[in-house]
Formats: sequence, structure tokens, C-alpha cells
Amino acid sequence: MRKVFLTIALSSAFMVLAQSCNNNPSSNNQNSENMNDSTKTEQYTFQLSDKVTREKVTFKNRYGITLTGDLYVPKNRGNETMAAIAISGPFGAVKEQSSGLYAMNMAERGFVTLAFDPSYTGESGGEPRNVASPDINTEDFSAAVDCLGLQKMVDKNRIGIIGICGFGGFALNATAVDKRVKAVATASMYDMSRVNAKGYYDATTPEQRAEALESMSQQRWVDAENGTPTYAPKGLPDKIEGNEPQFVKDYFVYYKTERGFHPRSLNSNGSWTATNSISFMNMPILTYIKEISPRPILLIAGENAHSRYFSEDTYKAASKPKELMIIPNGVHVDLYDKTDIIPFDKLESFFKENLK
Repeated sequence: MRKVFLTIALSSAFMVLAQSCNNNPSSNNQNSENMNDSTKTEQYTFQLSDKVTREKVTFKNRYGITLTGDLYVPKNRGNETMAAIAISGPFGAVKEQSSGLYAMNMAERGFVTLAFDPSYTGESGGEPRNVASPDINTEDFSAAVDCLGLQKMVDKNRIGIIGICGFGGFALNATAVDKRVKAVATASMYDMSRVNAKGYYDATTPEQRAEALESMSQQRWVDAENGTPTYAPKGLPDKIEGNEPQFVKDYFVYYKTERGFHPRSLNSNGSWTATNSISFMNMPILTYIKEISPRPILLIAGENAHSRYFSEDTYKAASKPKELMIIPNGVHVDLYDKTDIIPFDKLESFFKENLK
């Protein structure tokens, strides 16, 4: 028995050593780049506040994938350790878009924040590119918590998470399993397992589900023979014809125009692999959402968002303490970047109260 305990202890020590968080001052970018020049790698969709600093960091997740993030720190911080927040999303976006905007605004309000690119996307590692996983993307959040906890300025007992869009679901899943996370908030949340398995509003029939799985199963033979993955058609069209669903038009206005375009964002400039949905089809990520309690949950959704039902259903399934905040007249993408609509005051009070 003693030998078993020794093995576990050594394994745990190695894991702690492996989860390094390296600061890269040379990569630090203090100014937004020209949005019209897509060749610039340090392009951001928002202007950096003069109240915070931004520094590039890299860290590894439990699978050995190197993740890249931007660490935002208040300039007027004192000598005491501070609360911290890990932030990612939307699904298919990069840290230079919405998550970075959230991170900057929360840093202005006194938090150390880390906006990061998930595995296989943006500046983070992993091959092949543009792949998502309910397990690995959940782990990405825990790896970000590792990174934040290694910052000397951060109090390890005061770390929270914000997940945007599809990474709202992963944020909740990570909080359920990772007891170091003391509070979690989501904005325009998607449950990626549910929408892949059942379609919007659970409208996918058993026959349609079987057909989709058959198609992806056969596609695996093609990819295996070629030695490379086939990529699905772009998720968004290159131009709007006018007959698209309103939420597609909303996505287009964010991802395909100067408002939110980024060359590394696959929603702006690429697509997922053709078999990407397989891992989500039978792995529901919110199975253990009740285990987040007694840690608090804040769910934020737009009144007119096509995704609103995800937050409402999650609110019903979760245990207390929990809160659902509906933004009047808001649509899904309004919570990506509209700072006059995103309730940063509420996010500030929520995390200050729960990361004491």
C-alpha cells in the first residue's frame, strides 16, 4: 500500500512540474493592429486599454498540447495576491476576438485574466488543425487554471472561469470536475454535445442522427487512406444572399467583417474537419452539472438569441446557487463584443463576491 501511495505522489509531483506557464515578454503586444491588414499576426479586434498590460504566455494541458494565451494584468495592482479568471470562446474563435475583450475588461476591474486559444486552434498546438473535443477542450480550461495558479500575483484559492458560446458548456463541465474553480459564468452559452447530437431545439430525428453518423464513419476510411483529414465546407458563406436564418446573418456580420474578422479564427477563415462532430455525438458534457454546487453559476443570454434555450435549460438543471440573466433585446453575438450590452458590472460583482 505504501508503494502505491508513493507512486501516486510521484506522479502528482510530475504533473505539477509539467504544467508550466511560460511568459513571453518578447511577444507582448500593447497596441491593436490595423484591422485591414490581415497579414499581421498580432491583430486584435479591440483596442487595448491603457489600464492593463497584455503578455503572451504558453502552457501545456494534461495531454501535452501547448496552449497559447494572453495574460491581462491591471496596471494599478498592489502587492497583495489577486483573484483570477480563465476565459475562452466562442467556439471556433481566437483569443484576439471576444475572449480577449472580456479578459481586458475584467482586468480593468481588478482581476488577473487569461484569454487562451483552445487546443488545435489559433496559436495553440495540436494536429490536425481545427479539431474540437469535449474532453480536451474541457481540459484546456483546467490547464488555464494551472497556469493562473502558478502566477505569483494570483491567489490559487480565488480562480474563476468565463466561457463564451460553445466554451460556455466546456466551462461548466470543467467547473464540475475541477474543484479549484470557485465560480463560473457563461455568455451566449451553447451545449456543443447537445446541438451536435440533437440539432437546434433537439429537432434532429433518429434517422437523421443515424445518417450523420454513417456519413462520418465512412469519411474516416477516406481520411485514413489519404493520411490527412478532410475539412468540411466553410461554416459561414463568403457573402450573404439574404435568405439565410437571422443568426447566420448575425454570425456573418461579426466573423466576416472588420468588426470581428481574424485570419486565425476558423469561423472567419476556415472550417472544422468533416468528422469533427463524432466525439460530441454521445458524450453529453453537462451530465454532472449539479456537482458544481455549492459553487455559484451565472448564465447570461440575449432575450432574442437563438441560443437562449441552452442557458435556460442549463439553469433548470443546475443546483443552487445559480442565476440566469437575460439581456433585453440582445441576440447571440451581441454578447461577443458589444460593451454597452455585455453586463461587465454584473460579472465584476459576481466574481468579486464569489472569489473573496
